[in-house]
Formats: sequence, C-alpha cells, structure tokens
Amino acid sequence: MKLLHITPTYYPATYWGGPIFSVYALNNVLATLPDLELKVLTTDSAGPQVSDHLNIQDLVGTYPGYEVIFSRRIADASVSVEFLRRFVPLIRQADVVHLTATYSFPTIPTLIVCRLLRKPLVWSPRGAILDAYDWDGARKRGIKKVWERVCNFIIRPGSVTLHVTSEDERHASLSRIPRAEAVIIPNGVETLPSLRECEWLPEGRLRLIFMGRLSPKKGVENLLKAIKLMEEDQSVELTIYGTGDDHYRDSLIELAEDLDILGKSVDFAGHVDGNDKRTAFLNADMCIIPSYTENFCMVVAEALGHGVPVVASHGTPWAEVEERDCGLWVDNSPEVLVQSIRVMRSRDLSAMGRNGWEWMKECYSWNIVGDAMYDVYASLLSEVNIHEA
Repeated sequence: MKLLHITPTYYPATYWGGPIFSVYALNNVLATLPDLELKVLTTDSAGPQVSDHLNIQDLVGTYPGYEVIFSRRIADASVSVEFLRRFVPLIRQADVVHLTATYSFPTIPTLIVCRLLRKPLVWSPRGAILDAYDWDGARKRGIKKVWERVCNFIIRPGSVTLHVTSEDERHASLSRIPRAEAVIIPNGVETLPSLRECEWLPEGRLRLIFMGRLSPKKGVENLLKAIKLMEEDQSVELTIYGTGDDHYRDSLIELAEDLDILGKSVDFAGHVDGNDKRTAFLNADMCIIPSYTENFCMVVAEALGHGVPVVASHGTPWAEVEERDCGLWVDNSPEVLVQSIRVMRSRDLSAMGRNGWEWMKECYSWNIVGDAMYDVYASLLSEVNIHEA
C-alpha cells in the first residue's frame, strides 16, 4: 500500500503544538509496517513569521524508513506554491491519502484532487472542528462554518473517513462534515521503560507543571488565578512550559505580574523537548491541564506515561483518569482547581503515578495505534475499490 500523508507543518516544527509530535510518532510506527510505503508532503514552516523555516539539511536521519518532501512556505502558516506543484503527482501515485489539516492551506486543494482522482482519504482534523463547534472563545467561528460547508460539499460520500480521538470530537466533526464517516483512534504515547525512582514532594514542596502550546483555549489564566488563591501556601510551585503567540504569552506573564506571583510561586520556562521535556516530567509531582476544549490533549497521556498524576479539565476527554485512580477530571474554574490541587496533595501520588503509567503501557502503545490506523486505510481502500468496480 502506498500512503501519502499531507500536513501543513511537520516535525521538528514544534512551535505548532502537540499534533507535530503525534503525527511524527504515528508515521514512524507506520513506516515499520512491511507492506506500507509512506511519503509525507509538508512545508518547511517552523514558526509564525514567514522567515521561520526549517533547516532541511539538518534533518538527515530524522525520518526512518520514509521520505518527507518539504515545500517552501512563502506566506501565512503554510502557503506554498511549491506544494501545489508537487501534490497532484504525489496523490496520483498514492493508494490512500491521509490529510492532517483543517482550516489551513492544504485542506481544500487536497479534498478536491482526491475527489477528482477518486483517491480514498483519511482526514484528521486534530481537534480543530471540535474547537470551533464546542468553544465560544474560538476565533472566526462564522468563517470556519463556511469553510466546513465547502469541505463537506467537495466530499464524495463513502470516500472520506474522519480520524478523531474522542467521542466528543466524533460528534462535533460529523455534525459539520456529515458526508464523511468517522473512526475513533486515540493518539499513542511513549512511556518510560520503568517507573522513576525519586522523592515526591521534596522538602514538602508541591511541584506543579503546565505543559503545552500557550493559547486562550488552554485556560492558563484560570490556573494562574488558582495559584494566587493558594499564595498563603508558599510550598506550592507552578512551572509553565510552552510557547505560542508572543502577544498572548506576554499577556500571561503580565497577568502573573499583576497577581504578584511571577518569580515567587510561578515561573515561565519556555518550550521544552527531548531530554529537557523528560526532565520536566520527572521533576513534577502533578500536571495540571485546565483547557476549555481538547480533542485528545497529548500532554495528559505524556504525563501519565512518565508516572505523573494529572488534574485534567472537563474540556479534555480524560474522565477515565478518575476511574483509573491516576488523577482528577474537574471544572476549570480557579476555585475548583484550588480544591483539586489540595485533594490530590493528600493522596498517594506515587501510587497514582504508577496507575497512570500502567494504563498508558496497556492501552496507548504507538504500535497498537499504528495497527489500528493501517486497518482504517485498508478498509477504506477496499470499500472504495468495491464501489469503483
């Protein structure tokens, strides 16, 4: 099977958030399957400025067993004339196309060409449709509805399967793209080979972390306000890992300054990756994710995979953390976050961390996810071929 994966940005363009890691990990495991030949078409976009480009020469050996074709980005996040020149021949050569994009440059051209060439398409919105559907704070909701109607009009029924990661995302996506079908396959996660041996709550300090792209939907303001409500307890420390739009990041720092918690109980540590990211998890007692909306929320799985208990908001699809006794699933108001942090502090964090780690190993292996995704490709290809016969 020849698979073409189209995505506007690709690893190591980590500025663009969690999907960069999950798409990269998925493709790495798909490339190990013996009867699948994978190519990735993307742009060299590395950040918000048009001048932010990946250095392609430095990426030799980064993509084991498959080819990544980078097109030069000339405008916006992923506008590329070179992409338009390349993508039609590549789609024509493919048996199945996988699109990871929603309100971005490659989406509509890919939908049109796949329809014209009668190529089966797996489409991963990666939470974008859910955000527009579910969250009042989503930007340009009216324009996005028009975009969705155009996409739905282009689709030939029976030829497109939406890949979603939760039941909420499935419902939201099919309500906007009803001509498609949908399948739920969660992201995978890399887990530590063995649990860490470290001191919890060293010297009585409760080390909280937030990790992720800094954007309004993440609810970081509520977390900062929660820390302010706990300021009398000087043993509580919050480190915020992540980056995003400069103006928005600066507004968070300004809020922390106004609350008089910056540099006292709150620090902004910027983006972390690789060993630095692993170290951040290993030096945490708890991970707090107060998002208004998430389709999957990769950092919850990553924290659990490192043996770190979590407090996840109702905006994330992680209600099961309570059933598995590895965290709390709560409202994201400052008052509820304070209460949740205090409840968690009284629990056996080490045991909760072990519960989460074992859950991730059992159910969220990337090999399991890769096999499930391959089955979707094969089923869709077979179905389209039957209809074409």
